[in-house]
Amino acid sequence: MSHYQKLLQIQTAGKSLYKITSKVESVVAESGIETGLCTLFLRHTSASLIIQENADPDVLTDLSNFFAKLVPEDDRLYIHTTEGSDDMPAHIRTVLTKTSEQIPVYRGRLALGTWQGIYIWEHRQRSHQRELLVHISGD
Repeated sequence: MSHYQKLLQIQTAGKSLYKITSKVESVVAESGIETGLCTLFLRHTSASLIIQENADPDVLTDLSNFFAKLVPEDDRLYIHTTEGSDDMPAHIRTVLTKTSEQIPVYRGRLALGTWQGIYIWEHRQRSHQRELLVHISGD
């Protein structure tokens, strides 16, 4: 069994969903692994990683709107407010989603469904440099 790792730097421009599918696909291709597993790990607590609809942008808008209602940015609701009114809600949103994903590698490619894309979900208002560790193992 072989292993391949690469640390990707992803620049965000503030709160939004950033499609990174092609960046991860490139790492899988570089690895030369035909059959295995791709593990993604986002090294942050105020952004998350999701697999979601990649065709209709309304899905992403609806998700963002839902989370804004579910976890409001209101300093009166939280104790941890020293880093801004968006920080504690960002931590909660990350807990409700996740910071890692596993995707099978089949015939040298990610085995995503037709309508699935990989996204970093930036939960903070300002831009950030996010680190994504891509680990591929297999043959």
